[in-house]
Amino acid sequence: MSRQVGRVETLFLHERDDDDFLATVVRDGERVFTAVLELKETDAGPRPARFRVQRGSSEEPRDPSQFVELARRAERIRISQQTSPDGRERLQSMLDGYQLDALTVRTCRYCASEGRYSPITEDTAIKSDRDYICPDCAKRELDTELAYAGGLTGAAEDRLEDLLLEVQDLDRITNLLQGELDPDLTKFDEIGATVEDVDPVPTDSLDLHPKLKRQLTDRFDSLLPVQSLSVRNGLLDGDDQLVVSATATGKTLVGELAGIDRALKGKGKLLFLVPLVALANQKQENFEERYGDLVDVTIRVGGSRVSDSGARFDPSADVVVGTYEGIDHALRTGKDLGDVGTVVIDEVHTLKEGERGHRLDGMISRLKHYCERRAGQSSGYDGAQWVYLSATVGNPEWLAKRLRATLIEFEERPIPIERHLTFADAQKKTRIENRLVRREFDSKSSKGYRGQTIIFTNSRRRCHEISRKLEYDSAPYHAGLDYGRRKRVERQFGDQDLAAVVTTAALAAGVDFPASQVIFDTLAMGIEWLSVQEFEQMLGRAGRPDYHDQGTVYLLVEPDTAYHNSMEMTEDEVAFKLLKGEMEDVRTIYDLSAAAEETLANITVAGKSAKRLNDRMLGDVPTTQAIGKLLEWDFIDGLEPTPLGRAVTRHFLSPDDAFAMLDRIRQGMDPYDLVAELELRDEEE
Repeated sequence: MSRQVGRVETLFLHERDDDDFLATVVRDGERVFTAVLELKETDAGPRPARFRVQRGSSEEPRDPSQFVELARRAERIRISQQTSPDGRERLQSMLDGYQLDALTVRTCRYCASEGRYSPITEDTAIKSDRDYICPDCAKRELDTELAYAGGLTGAAEDRLEDLLLEVQDLDRITNLLQGELDPDLTKFDEIGATVEDVDPVPTDSLDLHPKLKRQLTDRFDSLLPVQSLSVRNGLLDGDDQLVVSATATGKTLVGELAGIDRALKGKGKLLFLVPLVALANQKQENFEERYGDLVDVTIRVGGSRVSDSGARFDPSADVVVGTYEGIDHALRTGKDLGDVGTVVIDEVHTLKEGERGHRLDGMISRLKHYCERRAGQSSGYDGAQWVYLSATVGNPEWLAKRLRATLIEFEERPIPIERHLTFADAQKKTRIENRLVRREFDSKSSKGYRGQTIIFTNSRRRCHEISRKLEYDSAPYHAGLDYGRRKRVERQFGDQDLAAVVTTAALAAGVDFPASQVIFDTLAMGIEWLSVQEFEQMLGRAGRPDYHDQGTVYLLVEPDTAYHNSMEMTEDEVAFKLLKGEMEDVRTIYDLSAAAEETLANITVAGKSAKRLNDRMLGDVPTTQAIGKLLEWDFIDGLEPTPLGRAVTRHFLSPDDAFAMLDRIRQGMDPYDLVAELELRDEEE
């Protein structure tokens, strides 16, 4: 045996439950073998009685004197701290009988029980229950917990392992998987407040219409930084601008200054365009309240001449607040919008979104065509100024160049935002949300405002489910509610009568809820994962400089989960992509279906000039192939829309939708059943 073992670096001794001891021989940091040592009492004290070397599942007896030989050759002898005081005393007494020294060392309980020598220090010991274990065993225990919880992806596992090594407490990490809200563990990072040094422009120095200037100077002594940058770079000279700046930095006023001023000076009306009806309703109310004594304000949403609120659209108004689709419908159906002096496209990053992106791209091209054609026909009208607004753009220089606009980019976050991440299933999520909402509403900022919460989820049904389970007053808020109910929720939240609103991700684009906390119940929008742009836009709703000291964001992530079979990633994978990811570029991508839809709309609006409209759109439109398909489908005759093509484009139908409707009509389906089927499909999507 001595020839097999050679040099003995460490002899490690650890008591087993049955009062014998494991003896492990270590050389060069590696275990050579493990044996079982039994002691007997003699007149001279404890001495080796039996010594059995472990070989797999069997044990080979050896002469007890061989243990003594090993002990004498060992460079050091170590006894595990987990060995009982009585066991340590017996071992020490036995070794003293051979004039051998030993030290008691802190070792990993799991390793020692398996015959591995794994000393741990204050820096490496990880608490587990009432004992301490080594990092490797702690990771294995964590893996077991993760498997039981449903399994996490590599990024999530890495995050939890990093936390484990940082806090050195396995129980705290496993409690995190059970929905505990230990802030030291859930906190992912903090986005600090940043302020750029921009000299403010005094409001009394602005070249504005006297009525607007009087109102503005009554409200502000000077402009905010992004507004000052915009004015200094030609806003009031009629220059087109792309303004990229974080939420709550004052972008909206940039568009208002240009549009209201030009309207009052007789240079054409202001079109302020947003992606959603709820946003249009809110913007219209804001415009009425702020500028109603200076200008007439109306709203244009969808394809109807009657708005969601019941107010009729007034085409002669000075300010038209509308949805992209509302104005595009007017263009596609040949409505006279009058002289348009300013077009503000809010949330212009929508250009990158699937269906909505190519329709916005096409609408911008069609509206520019309308303004240019009208300017050519009128001696007193010189076209429109374009102002594009966004909080989140990954490629602002490229986008500004394609839009032929001056880039105004201002990177400021008025207050810091803490971002937290924790793991929970759907049932635990609602319990966590309840605790977070209660905790936030029970606190007040230094400015005297209660903390309020926006909870984003992925379906209208889930909005109601969460709201019902919150103890404090809350309300669901989504596009399925009527206008009056949505306005009531907005008013109650603004008056601090609600602790929380629960809304769909689709309404994240700009609904003005001054919340201090944002909770992501899911990271999905419908059946698609959020993009980095959408995520940044939504988390930017946490914290307002006039109300709060900081914003707080919680991501409640269900491991190994997707919400639709078309989703390739799981929610924990998406969480780390969003938290660590870079902003995606804003580009409009055209497949043949989207190209055909926009080409048909351009032909309907511009006839033979359609190719010119296609060519200046943001995305690359395969015009020749699109026209070929439109001819094949009988949507156009030459470069004129057929009655079928005109019906398809005025109702914003994709080719697939149009063919599905035609098939059902030919099969004799009742029109109401047809509409119900399409609505149901849209709701499912």
